[in-house]
Amino acid sequence: MSDQDSISARISADCPPDTQRMLTAAWAHDVEGVKKLLDAPGKASCQDPQTGETPLHAAIRACGPPSEDDTPEDLEAARKTVYELLLWGAIWNDVDNHNETPGCVAQRLARPELYSLCVEAGVRAEMLFGLMDGYEELGSDADEEDEEMANGADVEEDGEEAPQLVSVEGNGQNGTTGDEEAAEEEPTFQPPSVDDADVKSEAYLRSKLTYSDGKLVDEAGNGVMMAWETEIMRQSVDALLPDKQPGKRILNVGFGMGIIDTMFAETKPAVHHIIEAHPEVLEHVSGPDSKFGASWEASGPEQGAFKIHQGKWQDVCIELLEGGQVYDAIYFDTFGENYSQLRKFFTDFIPGLLDSEGRFGFFNGLGADRQICYDVYTKVSEMHLADAGLDVDWKDVDVDMKELAEAGKGEWEGVKRRYWTLDTYRLPICTFLG
Repeated sequence: MSDQDSISARISADCPPDTQRMLTAAWAHDVEGVKKLLDAPGKASCQDPQTGETPLHAAIRACGPPSEDDTPEDLEAARKTVYELLLWGAIWNDVDNHNETPGCVAQRLARPELYSLCVEAGVRAEMLFGLMDGYEELGSDADEEDEEMANGADVEEDGEEAPQLVSVEGNGQNGTTGDEEAAEEEPTFQPPSVDDADVKSEAYLRSKLTYSDGKLVDEAGNGVMMAWETEIMRQSVDALLPDKQPGKRILNVGFGMGIIDTMFAETKPAVHHIIEAHPEVLEHVSGPDSKFGASWEASGPEQGAFKIHQGKWQDVCIELLEGGQVYDAIYFDTFGENYSQLRKFFTDFIPGLLDSEGRFGFFNGLGADRQICYDVYTKVSEMHLADAGLDVDWKDVDVDMKELAEAGKGEWEGVKRRYWTLDTYRLPICTFLG
């Protein structure tokens, strides 16, 4: 175990006694000791004020990487400790001062069983958010407002009813010490700041955009679309139109740089509709150098077959439904919207717009700045797609990270936030169940 993962490095001299006792018990995988200390809401997610260590971090970190000294008993004690903490509301995506969630630690230390427990906890949490209509982008790097949510399982392993405790969702800014007065006096751990406020749809639509060097960025420097996504788009077109037969009916939501629409146009569709809301993108599309201006619209096999629909997809799709439009392939890639809007699209509009034999896809960048968030969103979206009557197959696409590995350099030069950090893209191919 490295020095940065040692118990002496993770529990600071300033750690309040109650928090120290909890972290020490979790580190020792003392399940009974942990149970005794879990006597108030928030105790499962208390944090060292200097290192941001939570009991969940400690229980996983204490395992270290796999070694010949591991015993089944030790691993089972670790698993039970993690399970108990999650049962009592330990926050699966709290970050420490190394910007690692407990799941990140489990992944780094090659502890797949413990990583899976964190993913499952994340799925439960996000599904509950959905039931409460409270979706927010999964907390990974950006600071968030604290939100209350139930984060544990409903039933203990022995079948007894679990304590119904409420935890607080956030990025490590909600830990309690068990001593209210001490908590007020002690410094509160703050996760690493990335100076990155969430981009909201309305603000994005008002922002100035810049097309340059294979990038489309807004005035804050956020990458709206980038050329490195081209191979993903190519494979998405291949998945949505596997036979490449001319005469297909295609709908794309979000023009951006026009990468995927250029590829769709090459298949010689009978209908090619594009929805775009940003005024500057629309101005770019209508420019003299655009392949998708007035002459493209006029070149369609009949009036309206090739068309840029100007406006928000939430409004345009209603018009398309009312007009009886049906498509063989639909792709969705918007900017400045969270997962709830993607879910609204495939729940409210795909059933009416997609042909019974058609295929639906979307740019799967959900939580892609952290592996555990990506894994959680994969499972959550899969469940919600099934609720909407859709089956999804995932195709793994390798991402060349040579120019994407470091923020501010390579492809990210001039871009504020590195929104992709993973070497594998999960491409969704959605069809109707049955």
